[in-house]
Amino acid sequence: MGKEETTQKSQLAVTVEQLIAVNPYNPDILPDLENYVNEQVSTQTYNLDANLCLLRLYQFEPERMSTPIVARILVKALMAMPAPDFSLCLFLIPERVQMEEQFKTLIVLSHYLETARFRQFWDEAAKSRHIVEVVPGFEQAIQAYAVHVLSITYQKVPRAILAEAINIEGLSLDKFLEHQVSNNGWVIEKGQGKGQFITLPRTEFNHPELKKNTADSVPLEHVTRIFPILG
Repeated sequence: MGKEETTQKSQLAVTVEQLIAVNPYNPDILPDLENYVNEQVSTQTYNLDANLCLLRLYQFEPERMSTPIVARILVKALMAMPAPDFSLCLFLIPERVQMEEQFKTLIVLSHYLETARFRQFWDEAAKSRHIVEVVPGFEQAIQAYAVHVLSITYQKVPRAILAEAINIEGLSLDKFLEHQVSNNGWVIEKGQGKGQFITLPRTEFNHPELKKNTADSVPLEHVTRIFPILG
């Protein structure tokens, strides 16, 4: 979830993959990688490996770094949550660059998402539209992440909590709920307004008894063998 995919790779995507496979540290491939970031933005696709390769090349060619390109990479990484892509990308960006205002804003937004402080996130994003709205699909991707967080936290979610998390209210929220009921198994309890509750599909996270206990567990004897190695 969160990762954007495309069913058919563009010629540029194929070219970039070939270039990375042959010599990922060749500075001559920088223009192709930058163009590919812009293509990811315009086509709403995503390739973390290519973006990480570009950020690594910027480390060796700092004078060629394009901060608008770096910002787009970070916004796309935010859209991939709950995957840890944002942290992976940020690790490759020099601290002096991180101190620029737009990157400090993106770091704050990341923190709000990681801590599920959605109200603060949407407030901050509204003040930073010039940064995040450069990338189409940003709002929808974050809404999907918010729904993911709610689905592993709640069995039933109050309408007001859902509205705050996805930043939708009124008739727009009604239409969103209708879609979820029809396509994703949500159930709306009888009630009106903010007192309404929505029952979310059962998962091993919001219903722990569904979690497998045998096949996925690590035998105790395996754990006891590890401790002497760690020591």
